[in-house]
Order: sequence, then C-alpha cells, then structure tokens
Amino acid sequence: MPSLADITIDPAIRTRLQQGHPWVYRNHLIGAERLRSGQWVRARCGGLTVYGLYDEQSPIGLRIFSRNGPPDQAWFRERVWEAWELRAPLRDSGQTTAYRWIYGEGDGLPGIVVDRYGDYAVIQTYAESVQTLAPAIAAALRAVDPDLRGVVQRPRLHDDNESEAQPVLLWGEAPPRDLVVQEHGLFFQVDMLYGQKTGLFLDQRENRRTVEGLVAGASVLNCFAYTGGFSLYALRGDAAEVVSCDVGRGLAEATTANIALNRLPAERHRFETEDCFALLDRYAKDGRTFDVVILDPPSFARARTSQHAALRAYVRLNALGMRCVTPGGLLVSASCTAQIGPEQFRALLGDAAAQAHRRLQMIHEAGQPLDHPVPAGFPEGRYLKFIVARVQALV
Repeated sequence: MPSLADITIDPAIRTRLQQGHPWVYRNHLIGAERLRSGQWVRARCGGLTVYGLYDEQSPIGLRIFSRNGPPDQAWFRERVWEAWELRAPLRDSGQTTAYRWIYGEGDGLPGIVVDRYGDYAVIQTYAESVQTLAPAIAAALRAVDPDLRGVVQRPRLHDDNESEAQPVLLWGEAPPRDLVVQEHGLFFQVDMLYGQKTGLFLDQRENRRTVEGLVAGASVLNCFAYTGGFSLYALRGDAAEVVSCDVGRGLAEATTANIALNRLPAERHRFETEDCFALLDRYAKDGRTFDVVILDPPSFARARTSQHAALRAYVRLNALGMRCVTPGGLLVSASCTAQIGPEQFRALLGDAAAQAHRRLQMIHEAGQPLDHPVPAGFPEGRYLKFIVARVQALV
C-alpha cells in the first residue's frame, strides 16, 4: 500500500463529491502545500473520506479514485474489467474493432484514456500525477484481455495539444504504422503511435453512421476531414459528390488510401488541402453550395479563459458553413470543446444563423457513444455536441 498524506477538502463542495464528481480544484484543498505530483492522498471532507492522486501543476489539485482506500492492482483490474464488459456490444457486433476501452473519469480512472485498435491498446494520460499509473493499467489490460498483442503509451498532451516526447512500448509488440481497423464495416488505416488523438476520432463513430443515412444523392462538403471519417460514410451512403477539406500534411493521401481500402467510388471524391475557414469563405463568396456541409473542428478552447474566443470562432465557422448550404440542405455541426455546453452550442448556432441571414431548424442532436460514459455527477465528461439542422433562406 502506498504511503498516504492526509489533507482536508473545503466542506462547501461535499455535496458535489457525494454525487460522484472526481475533481477537487486546488483552492478547495487545505494542507496540501508540501505535497508532490503523483502522491496518494487521503482527503476528508466533513464525514466523507476519499482517496486520490495529488497534482501540483494542474488546477485540478486532486483526482479522486476511491472512497475505500488507495487502489491496488486488483482494484485497477476490476475497473478495467467493468469497462471491458460495457463495450461488449461493440465487440459482439463483429463490425467494429476500434473503440475507447477506458474513458478516464467515466470509467473510474481519472486522467487516463485507453483506446483499443484491433489487438493493440494505447494509453494516454492527461495529468502529470497519473503518468506513473501506466504500467499498472497495462498489466490490468493484459489480465482482462489475453489476446492483446501490445500496449503502447502515448506521451502526455499539454495545453497546446502537442508533445515532443516519443511513444513508449509498455508490453508486447509495437503496432504497425499502417494498422487497419474496422468501424461499422468500414476499414480505416490508423497510426496509433503518431496520429492525432490516438489514431482515429472514436467519439464520432455513431454520428458518422447518422450522416451516412442522410446523404443519398447529395453533394457533401466535409470540413476538418482528417483521414476521411465522415467522407467514407458519405460515399458508402451513396452521396453524389464528396469534397473533403483539411490542412494537415499527408491527410489527403491517407483519405485516398482509406477510400481505396473500402473500394468506394474515388471519382466522387476530391480532397482540398486548405484552411477550412479560408475554403468556406471562398466558396461562400463564389456562391458554391452543397446539400450537406459537415463541420467537425478540433477544440477551440483548452481552458475556461479561452471560452469567449472559442464562441466567436464557432459562430464565424458555422455562419460560413450555412452560407455554403443549398437552401433546404443540411448543416452537420459538432463541437468537442468541453468549455462550451449543449445550451451554449445551440445558442451560438442561432447567432451564426442570424449572421448568415438564414433560418435554422434543428432536426437531430446527439453526443458521444457508449464507450464514452459519463458519471451522473460529472457533467464535464459530456463534452461532445453534435447537431443536424436544416438551413433555409429567410422569408
């Protein structure tokens, strides 16, 4: 059992902790001045006792893991097993081999993400305090799934969403750079070691399938396309034309490879390597419109202090997108910015419609899939917003 430091939590947040919120911000901690990141802590809040890891760098000073003592290896194995069981429908479908195995706080392991791609798992941590848990998590993954061939740890992401560190092989063999996985029967090449996120944007899996059912015979513009996720579903959904846009190096080639891998009609697809804001602005000025415009940008804010700038960017982006939708067509808009809630997202779409001089009818709203569960007392875990809306001219 690790040595424990004893601290106190401001009783003003006791109700929130009782409801299951796993974070304690630094200003609510008492007696933590001499602690170091990664130190296990027993914290008392009134009559409530919790156990977690202290972080001296993050605004989140304490991440809570348990109420019954500091975790041991059996505890980690139990959390990994529970998460494994929740994802059984994805494995049992026989059509999906890529999913989020551990979604941090949602699976009782704060600050830790594990994605499963075929027979490989990749671990990524989002706080300095939990980095040293990676070997314990890797051992638990192996115990729960003996078919694993390798476990990799990606470097911890910083506020700029970048890291210069290299991936580390924790166990087994390294995954190939051109690993092929399946999602609802479509095949994708993924780069677990150096690709964005951990190789594929797994949280949009069900939303991609929603788009597939809306695009038959339509012209589609997919902005922030990455390696063509929404584009592949649109082509399989019998879209007449698909234009993908992203500015990243090598993404056009990766998208083309994924289209070929699935034997989809390449003649219906074109990739524009360009800044999406610039492309939309150019199309809007030229009067170029599409039946369906998809906007799935990266997060525009990493901290609450960036919220206002993010709101302005989303309004501008969606106004441009609406101007590129054929009257009566569809805008598909998503946001992964946790600092913007669902109500704010709906409101900013209204602001964007006013700026674009369009009417907007919201016809479908969704979020993240079952492999991204959210504890009832942790609304911050529900970060993904996804809305399909009909765009019409003003009358």
